[in-house]
Amino acid sequence: MIRATTIIAVKKDGKVAVAGDGQVTFGEVVFKGNAKKIRKIGNYEVLAGFAGAAADAFALMDKFENKLDEFGGNLKKASVELAKDWRTDKALRVLDAMLIVADKNMILILSGNGDVIEPDGDVAAIGSGGNYAYAAARALIRNNKDMSAEEIAVEAMEIAGEMCIYTNLNIVYDVLS
Repeated sequence: MIRATTIIAVKKDGKVAVAGDGQVTFGEVVFKGNAKKIRKIGNYEVLAGFAGAAADAFALMDKFENKLDEFGGNLKKASVELAKDWRTDKALRVLDAMLIVADKNMILILSGNGDVIEPDGDVAAIGSGGNYAYAAARALIRNNKDMSAEEIAVEAMEIAGEMCIYTNLNIVYDVLS
């Protein structure tokens, strides 16, 4: 289980928002409270967020950006190819991180097991507080029809941050519309 952060992606009304907390932990010690774990990828309308070991996640983000370049910005193809490399390459296989990647049309979760998961709904979350944020976002979508994607993502992160000791309330988000 990755106990390093919480990342959530919410798609609604032609927008996608990806949000994450800022806490960096080492064991039971909080080393940093305002890290940015969300990033817009290069020249593409793609957002990515990571949970897990920071150095591993940065290496994966660079590889993912290269795959986007290689496949002309095709999110699904770049994700599948990264997952194949991640699973089969000896150096990549040991990386301890997960990614959420999203464009306006889809959200995907990528893992080192070779998983490329497109959620059934318009919400995906990873990290130690991922289940809390996911449940909160699903409830907010169901019961607050007027909330935007970014409002749902931030509120879900706040709920996760109140429950998960590895998630703080320094929330950073980005939106594609």
